[in-house]
Order: sequence, then C-alpha cells, then structure tokens
Amino acid sequence: EDENNTVYDIEIQAINTKELPKRSRFYHGMIDLNLINKGAHYSELRKCYVIFICMFDPFKTGRHIYTFEHRCKEDPSITLGDESTTIFLNAKGKMNDVDDELHGFLSYVASGMPESDFALELDKNVQEIKSNEKWRLEYMTLLMRDQENLRQGIEKGRKEGLEEGLFSSLKNLIANTGMSIEQAMSVLAIPDSDRAKYAEMLKG
Repeated sequence: EDENNTVYDIEIQAINTKELPKRSRFYHGMIDLNLINKGAHYSELRKCYVIFICMFDPFKTGRHIYTFEHRCKEDPSITLGDESTTIFLNAKGKMNDVDDELHGFLSYVASGMPESDFALELDKNVQEIKSNEKWRLEYMTLLMRDQENLRQGIEKGRKEGLEEGLFSSLKNLIANTGMSIEQAMSVLAIPDSDRAKYAEMLKG
C-alpha cells in the first residue's frame, strides 16, 4: 500500500505458465474480497494494481510494458472506472516504450547487471537480503520441506508423484532465487538423463 491507500500486488514470473491473465483476475478478486470481508462498502474499494514482472514476453510483441484497464468495447475512449489495473512488465522487451529508470530496472532483472542508479541501489538491497541468515534459513526450510515431500513420494513408489514433486521444486527454486534452469537442476540433483524432459516441461 502507498500513502494514497492504493494497493499493489507485485509478482516476479520467471517461467511462462500461460495463465497469467486469469491469475491477475484472481488476484484482483482476492484484494477486493479481503477489503469487503472487513465490512467496507463497494464504494470504498481501493484503487489497485496487479503487476507481473516477467522474464519473457507474455504477448510476444516486443513491448516492455503492457497495461490493461476495463474499457467499453463499442467505444474504447470510455473507461469503466473501477480503478483496477493490470500491468505486465517484460524484461526482454525490444521497443523504446519506457523511461530510462524503468528500462534500467528491467535490464537489471534480465541480466543481473545494474546499470542505472536505481538498479545499483536495488542490487545492493538484493545482496543484503541474500546474505541475511534469517532469510536463508527460511528459504532452506521451505526447500527441505519440498525435498521431504519428494522423499515421501519416492517411498510410495509413485513415479508421477516424483516427477510432480521435482517439477514443483524446480519451478520454486528458479522463481525464488533467479537461478538458471541448469543451476536449479544441479541443486536438486536431477540426473543428466532427465534434464531435457524437465526443461521441456518448463517451456510448456
């Protein structure tokens, strides 16, 4: 939330799961439902933004930014005025369609190399978080939980459970650490013979 009471839900998406538009619809609904559950009237629903920062181009046109609002189909100049906005940021964009600050941020997301003042400050914060023992402990606890779930799947002799557990752990590791696919597969000790299969599953 900001000082104007606007709500933001910001997500980093490393892999194209092909359901982001409907997930954005769900997130907007959850934001509104949370407020209504607290007894607010419809008129008190806050302005809200759902923002996906993507490591891929979700709409394949080369733009860095795609902004969606509800507009009248018959007359696009008329907006619904529900104050809900969905934004997709594409770190791999090619167009000259954003300002220098946003371009610097997206370049940093794509390459990990800070080139602007904002990206330098962001990188400093990222390194501090990565070196934070509490954060690392929490993350490793989650990873251990995933591995335990995987172990239980193996004990039950369920091949499909093994693949599902490994695939889930692989996606979580890539999304939460920024590791490459190969690095994440090495951490999870995925055999070389299976890596092409999991790489193909990530594309799908």
